[in-house]
Amino acid sequence: MILRPLRCAADFELVAGWLALSENNQWLDFGNGRQNITPAALRVMAQRDTHFLRLYAAQPEEPPIGIVALHNVDRHMRSGTFWAVAGEKSFRNRGCAHVAASRFLTLAFAQLGLRSINTWTVEHNVSQRGIVRLGFRFIGRQRQCHFIAGQAYDRLLFDLLASEHRELDFPLRAAAQPARPPQAPAPQLSADRAP
Repeated sequence: MILRPLRCAADFELVAGWLALSENNQWLDFGNGRQNITPAALRVMAQRDTHFLRLYAAQPEEPPIGIVALHNVDRHMRSGTFWAVAGEKSFRNRGCAHVAASRFLTLAFAQLGLRSINTWTVEHNVSQRGIVRLGFRFIGRQRQCHFIAGQAYDRLLFDLLASEHRELDFPLRAAAQPARPPQAPAPQLSADRAP
């Protein structure tokens, strides 16, 4: 898995295109409820110390298939907020996003000197399983603060300390092999609301 910075106009256009898809942006919040982001805004984000963005690809010569990123990077408090989008859905269920996210977290802890990285997901988003597999711990719930198609949902909050992070490296599944359901169910975080 290769991680690289966004370098050219084509990179910013590609990522903005992924983020424009409702199947992706319904799960995101770039501040004040903003879910779409333009190529120009991405370029600005890439230049600021409060953001750390990397494209990922399966091989160096192949086109990018997703983005892993931090925002709200605070070098004084040594923390940041993680997010990711799998742009090319044909690579879904092969482990690409997990390996990229794990390597990105290793890079963020080492290169930026962070001690704690947090993230969140909407309560019924399947990415919750991936967050737990990366070693993040459930730390709380923000109730009814995320809206999708006018419906309010909870956000589940997670964090990961540098001392807890272990880089994952599991084999990518072959393209023809169907995805298998997880062996064990995702941990139940709360019984107060059913997805």
